[in-house]
Parts: sequence; structure tokens; C-alpha cells
Amino acid sequence: MKSTLVILTLNEIEGIRAVFPKIPLHQVDEVFVVDGGSTDGTIEFFKEKGIRVIVQEVRGRGEAFRIATREAQGEHLVFFSPDGNEDPDDIPRLLKLLDDGFDMAIASRFLKGSRNEEDQQFLKFRRWANQAFTRTANLLWGGGISDTINGYRAIRKRSILQMAVDAPGFVIEYQMSIRAMKLHLKVSEIPTQEGNRIGGESKAKSIPTGLVFLKVLWREIWIGNRFGEVLRRSP
Repeated sequence: MKSTLVILTLNEIEGIRAVFPKIPLHQVDEVFVVDGGSTDGTIEFFKEKGIRVIVQEVRGRGEAFRIATREAQGEHLVFFSPDGNEDPDDIPRLLKLLDDGFDMAIASRFLKGSRNEEDQQFLKFRRWANQAFTRTANLLWGGGISDTINGYRAIRKRSILQMAVDAPGFVIEYQMSIRAMKLHLKVSEIPTQEGNRIGGESKAKSIPTGLVFLKVLWREIWIGNRFGEVLRRSP
């Protein structure tokens, strides 16, 4: 089964220079970049490496996932952000879970043996918010996922198409987790060691992003399993 590595970027040149040599490109069949409009040399870096870059006309992480799904030739997709948070060694581990029959595999920051970037901080607002959203989704839809929000994940192409994901920005992964539960897909997780960000800054601002999460959560409650129907009615 062919695998596709999707590298998601937006002005991450410092992280890319440090992380790129560690990416196991030889263990995937296809690799390309979906870029949100970088101006710091990110696009040029990948082009010099001979890697295809797709520049988004519509900004946002949610749109990046949809572009990647349309463009990928592989049946197994893994989404990776080269900002230092995500361990490249997890790429083959995530893909193996798909080879083993799972529909989606998530690199969890909350399983035993994992590390969250906020672990050493006294106030862990992002961690607490993530866990609250995760527990709510598991309670509502009978799931058992420990990290519904982390974007570092692999998924079968047919599964993400079945989900008909339409969420914007950084809430796309949460919607994927919720819809996986609704569809009773097989989901597995691995503990991951989340590193510290290298350069740049997080694109997700806590309060505005949290409000979007609440909006999407409420919408998922309202539409139930009618998300394919809602997508077809969209302009």
C-alpha cells in the first residue's frame, strides 16, 4: 500500500533546517509540502531539495488537510509539521499501525511514556484545554482516544474522505477524531515525545482557537451523523 508524507508549513525555516535531515524519506513512497504562504525561505528550501510544494490559495490548516487528501497518490497519509514539536522517528510507527489494519493512528502526548511540551510548566493551560475537549468527545461518542487534538497523525485516504471533514484551521484534527468515533473507525495511538518548538511561533492563539473548538463541538453534536449530507448541501 503506497504511503504519502504530507509536510505542513508556514514560515518554519529554522525548524525545517534542523528537522529535515532526520525525516525518514526513504520509508515513504511519496512526499510533498502544503505551504500556507511562507515568506521566510521555506518554499525555496524544499524546492532546492527537489520536493514538490503546493502553495495554498485559501489559508488555514483545515484547507491544507483537504488539499493534501486530494493530491496524495498514496492510500496511507501521514501529516507532519517540521517545527520541532513532532518526532520524525514516529512517521514509520504511525504508518505501521495503518498497515496493521487501523484506519487512523495518532501520536499522543498524553499516553504513558509520552512527553508534552508543557510538562515542565506550572500552568498547563493548553494541556488542560486539550484534555477537556478530548474527554467531552469521548463521553459524547463513546471513544477511547487520549489525544483527539494533536495534528501528528496518519490516516487512510478512504477514511478521511468518508469523514467529509470541513472544519477550518487547527480544529480540523479534532473534527477528524470526532468523526472517526461517529463512524466507529479503528483508531490507535502511540506515545510521542513532543519536542520544544524551534524558532517561529505557534499559529494557534489560545482563546480564539478555543472558541472555534467550542463552535465545532456544538455543530458536531447538532449534525450527528449527517455530516456527509451537510457537506453536499454546502455551496
